[in-house]
Amino acid sequence: MRAIPGRESPGEWRVPVLDIRFATARSASGAVAVVVPSGSPDAALDLLKLGPADLAECAAFLEDVEHSGSAGTVHTLPRPGRKPSRLLFAGIGDGDEAGWRSAGAALARKARTETSLRVLAAHDTPPEAVRGLAEGLWLASYRFSLADTEPDPLRRVTVALPATGETTGALEQARAVVTATVLARDLTNMPSDRKTPAWFARQVVKAAAGVPGLTVEVREPSYLAAQGFNAILAVGRGAATERGPRLVEMSWRPRGAKRHVVLVGKGITFDTGGICIKPTSNMRLMRKDMGGAAAVIGATLAAAAMRLPVRVTALAPLAENALGADAMRPGDVVTHYGGLTSEILNTDAEGRLVLGDAMAYAVRRLRPDVMIDLATLTGAQGVALGKRTAAMYSYSDTLAGALATAAAASGESVWRMPLSDDYADELDGDVADLVNSTDIGAGSLLAALYLREFTGPLRDRWAHFDMSSPAWSDSNDGELAKGATGWGVRTLTRWLETAS
Repeated sequence: MRAIPGRESPGEWRVPVLDIRFATARSASGAVAVVVPSGSPDAALDLLKLGPADLAECAAFLEDVEHSGSAGTVHTLPRPGRKPSRLLFAGIGDGDEAGWRSAGAALARKARTETSLRVLAAHDTPPEAVRGLAEGLWLASYRFSLADTEPDPLRRVTVALPATGETTGALEQARAVVTATVLARDLTNMPSDRKTPAWFARQVVKAAAGVPGLTVEVREPSYLAAQGFNAILAVGRGAATERGPRLVEMSWRPRGAKRHVVLVGKGITFDTGGICIKPTSNMRLMRKDMGGAAAVIGATLAAAAMRLPVRVTALAPLAENALGADAMRPGDVVTHYGGLTSEILNTDAEGRLVLGDAMAYAVRRLRPDVMIDLATLTGAQGVALGKRTAAMYSYSDTLAGALATAAAASGESVWRMPLSDDYADELDGDVADLVNSTDIGAGSLLAALYLREFTGPLRDRWAHFDMSSPAWSDSNDGELAKGATGWGVRTLTRWLETAS
């Protein structure tokens, strides 16, 4: 077990960690995994240095179980009293990175009771396959617990490839992305009795400590009031004083960076809905309502760990949307940072309010080249696209295409949605510039149109992700563990790798 940065008491911030390494010397003992390309079981047998009788047994087994080599399919052949004692045949599909990631995830679960695992791969296995395999192994072995739990017996995976610059580089890329994703998952999984805005901010400070080139500023309520972040304050007004709002700004600023990207993430540490209170069934998982903030922090940490040559600023507006004597009311009007005003028609449409403040600040003070926001924003996203696919909105074909490519390469899923002006006038307020909610439907689109009003000159260099449903998995599924997924860290990091 390894402590994750931010651990504050025994049992917190612990996940099982596999030691993944390379070694070409063959070992006949223990469990051995053999990769099977789609439709090519003979290719798997070629990797095994076994006698004719053993190879015939393996061939008959693959035929008997009808192993097709489809990505993530694993069949186990026990060999008691022989070496190796267990053979795991893992499908990699077409052999692309996604297929190797699926194989790694399936092996992490199938071999969890083994003490070690050796993965046989062809000598010409590309670096992206190594990255996919490692990500699948690490991400699928994730577990969150507040108690000290025993780790899985599987502690070491040896990949039968030489440790070249390319293979070790791919492994380190995977390590950086997985570490950041694990932190995002841990932050999101943490129950909200502990996860106040101040607590979240402390975890960010601790995670960034000692990383060269990485800085963190935490803005407290007094600063927010003095500077006009009135929407963040309004959303957090119903919470107890010790659970008051914050604005966290994390900056990765490498020398020579020619491009500046701002990532903004919704950080509602718990969402009751406020006075427009949610039903109980909709409130149970509202500890995940800061998944966007966790993702942008994670992606910035990954960029720093990988020393990417692009300037990245992450903004996490944090608040608890609670019931209280001073909670914001329907009909209230708030003045955002920068001067736009919003009439509150629904206190449960609070995420767009805090994002508006942070985005307006980014435009006025940070002046980035590109701005991307992530938010567990609407239930409408899940109605339209389900549990695994985030809604993406952007006016830029180039930016949307690059982000969609990054999502596909990283193993996350997005679908570009239209940014139609047909309903824009529904957001016009009677006593304010905007209303924060309407009753006409098209909830995800209208939220995006609302946020558009805070992009200023960045309108054509902005993308918005509504990722409420993909932020949480109801069961173990591929590289996802039950609970928080850390959605967005992988997509953003993969895009940042090409964004310089």
